[in-house]
Formats: sequence, C-alpha cells, structure tokens
Amino acid sequence: MFELRLLAPEERIETLGDALDALDALSISVEDADAQTDAEQALFGEPGMPPPKEGWQRSRVIALFATEELARDAGSVLALQDFFEGCTLLGIAELQDQDWVRLTQSQFAPVEITPEFWIVPSWHEAPAQATQVIRLDPGLAFGTGTHPTTRMCLRWIATRGALAGQRVLDYGCGSGILAIGAAKYGAGEIDAVDIDEAAVSSTRLNAEANGVTLDAGLPEAAQGQYGTVLANILATPLKVLAPLLCERVAPGGSLVLAGILERQADELKEAYAPYVALEVSDSEDGWILMTARR
Repeated sequence: MFELRLLAPEERIETLGDALDALDALSISVEDADAQTDAEQALFGEPGMPPPKEGWQRSRVIALFATEELARDAGSVLALQDFFEGCTLLGIAELQDQDWVRLTQSQFAPVEITPEFWIVPSWHEAPAQATQVIRLDPGLAFGTGTHPTTRMCLRWIATRGALAGQRVLDYGCGSGILAIGAAKYGAGEIDAVDIDEAAVSSTRLNAEANGVTLDAGLPEAAQGQYGTVLANILATPLKVLAPLLCERVAPGGSLVLAGILERQADELKEAYAPYVALEVSDSEDGWILMTARR
C-alpha cells in the first residue's frame, strides 16, 4: 500500500477528490495542514450553523493506492492539470503492513459508566469490578459509550434506581445503547426508535448480543406514554421535538435529554417550558444532561 500526499487550498479539495477517485485511489482523507499550530482552523459547525466546508484553508490530502506505480502515475497526471495550480505534491511513501483489525480494536477499551457499570467491546474481558456490562462493538450507528452525552445518559439510568418494570422509550436510539442500558436496569417494555433504518438494525443486533428484549423500529412505532423517555440527539432537533417527546411522558414520568452544549441550556429550557421544567442534572466536557418530571 502506498500513500500519495498533497497540499491543497480549500477551493481545490472537491476537484482533487473527484480526480483521485477517478485515478483509482482506494481511500482519500483530508486533514488540516495547520493542525496543532496557532493557525489551526475549526471546520465543523453545530446545528444551526453553516454546513461544513470541503477542506481547510491549507489542507493535506492523503490518497491510498494499491501500488507505487499507481500512486506515481496519479501524482504525474494531477500535476499536469489546470486545477492543480496552487497545489503541491508532498511525496509518496510506502505503508507498512499492519493487522488493521487488531489496530482498530486496540483503539477501543472498556468504558466506565460507574465503578460497577461498564461498556465492553466483545474482544475485551470485563473489568473484575463490573457487575453490569453492555457488550458493544463500534459499528454503523452512534453510541458506543465513548461520548460524554452517552455516558451521562447511562449514568442517569444506572443511578436512578427507579426503572424496574417501567415502560421506556429511547428516541433516536442509534446503536440502542440507552435502551439496552434501561433493560439491564430492570425496565419492562422498551421501545427504541430511530429515523435511520441502519440504526434500527444495529439496535436489534446489539440487543440480541446482550440478551435483552426490546422493540426497535421507526419513530411511528412509539405509541402511548412511557415512564421514562430518553433522547440523546442534538439541541436543534430536541427543540423541534419538544411537543412530541413531552406528550410521550406519562404523568409523574421522567424526560431525559442529551446532546446539549452547556451554552444551549437556556434555549432548551425555553423550548420545553410550556410542557415541563427542565433542569441540568449532569455535565461533562462542555456537554450537559437535562431532565424533567412531568
């Protein structure tokens, strides 16, 4: 395997990517050439902000090729194109053979939710102190326990102590990790819904792998009211969904929302004020968990 490295301005990234794809690149990645310097540029925005750009002001483009000949031919062809103006060929290098599966797996270790509750990839042994474990491998859907929003929701489930026998809704279930966590802590009937069919499939597979029973489907599958409604999405869709989510919470039930930045707390409180009084229940790394009782 050989990598072709290029330096390119932001406006050339899309064209370069299309050209490299046509030249049989196996993969193409784009990095900020000024990362870890004072010139580093934040590229990706948040909901309600302009969409992300194709690249940074100075982008490093890395294309992988099966052979050195293909990489060199691609570099030669690109250098002759008009659109290559302002771009620089940084070089071609051979990549050492690696066990990519083992390398990828090594990046994912067990994640502590509480001292007794852990998220553990299938290739790891559970920690000795773990009395409650969710087995979950990185996959197609969001939610492996590594993000603060997921950890806070699971921590709420683990320390709440009142899910036994409850009807629970996981809205925007992703990998199904919150629904599985609710099942591990005694919830009765559990519905896990998502607009992404891949997430629904992932949830079903993960539930089976963990030996728990739940119903996974598209959002219209959620009917009636629930003792607990969990939604780990993002602030903007959470605001839009306020009437629907609150309608799903049974009287005396709990609403648990995540995917919210600290600075967005007042926006969420205002959006939910006609229905429930949200409060911040947990925080981690700039993210917050907001909960309410109906």
